[in-house]
Amino acid sequence: MRAFIVESYGKDGLRAVDLPKPKVGPLDVLVRARAASINPLDKMVRNGEFKQLLKYKRPFVLGHDVAGVVVEVGADVRNFAPGDEVYARPRDLQIGTFAEFVAIHEDDVALKPQSTSFDEAAAVPLVALAAWQTLVDLAHVKPGQKILIHAGAGGLGSTVVQLAKHLGAYVATTAHTDDIERARALGADEVIDFTKTDFSEVLAGYHVVLDSLGGTNLEKSLTVLRRGGLAISVVGPPDPSFAAQLGQPILKPVMALLSRKVRNRAKKLGVNYSFFFMKASGAQLTELAALYDNGTLQPVLDRTFPFDQTLEAMAYVEQGLASGKIVVTH
Repeated sequence: MRAFIVESYGKDGLRAVDLPKPKVGPLDVLVRARAASINPLDKMVRNGEFKQLLKYKRPFVLGHDVAGVVVEVGADVRNFAPGDEVYARPRDLQIGTFAEFVAIHEDDVALKPQSTSFDEAAAVPLVALAAWQTLVDLAHVKPGQKILIHAGAGGLGSTVVQLAKHLGAYVATTAHTDDIERARALGADEVIDFTKTDFSEVLAGYHVVLDSLGGTNLEKSLTVLRRGGLAISVVGPPDPSFAAQLGQPILKPVMALLSRKVRNRAKKLGVNYSFFFMKASGAQLTELAALYDNGTLQPVLDRTFPFDQTLEAMAYVEQGLASGKIVVTH
């Protein structure tokens, strides 16, 4: 099968090769990929940004999102059968969706939303799980709360805006001038053009902020929170709770050091900071599929590339050109 592997860490470390089909474990389903999407996480893993935490054995196939058809199931699989149309975000250390076939633990797989094409279904597993886990599992968002979501027209932000509105929140978001109307159409109550206005000068009293930019943007985000509010960053710095999530408590002191500045700043302001790194969950994808099928959520795609142009698709995402998800199709 054709696949794109990380041979060495760095910008030029990804290349196309021919590999045997993956072996199917007793609890795995083998999926013939019809589409896969590209996430900023793919770039971070390719560049080795998590190599001390996620110890992939190179070479390994990259890719965190997929939609396709089950062609084989392991001996102990009970919930899926050949012919099922599915979507998934495979768990860490078992990724590999930039390939014609991928073996995925059945607990990470769900039947794809019936209302979506394969291209659309491939665009949503990672961002939909991240939206659910940040807003529902971590922030416990309640109706009437004020939520600020950065980059609300992007791949992640567009999904979080929709889910936050479904949960009954008042939603503010930042967007480029060209994306203002798109963000409003997704349901944002207030859209701030970041090219003209500093969000931290016009917003205050927010319960939750979801940051996908980091750095100065994260520091400013702390200032718009009400006392006891929560800033969640998907780009870091990682905090001690992330070490526990990885099952590596020995790393807690390191992560405490990495996030000390932002945690101290948050403490002085009377607010909270949390780093977020999503977990694979077929059960949550099943719940989310129902939200796509009833129209509560809609996939937001920028454009598609043929599978053999996966490197070009990665470059497009890295250039910051995408407004929505980028999908590669088979």
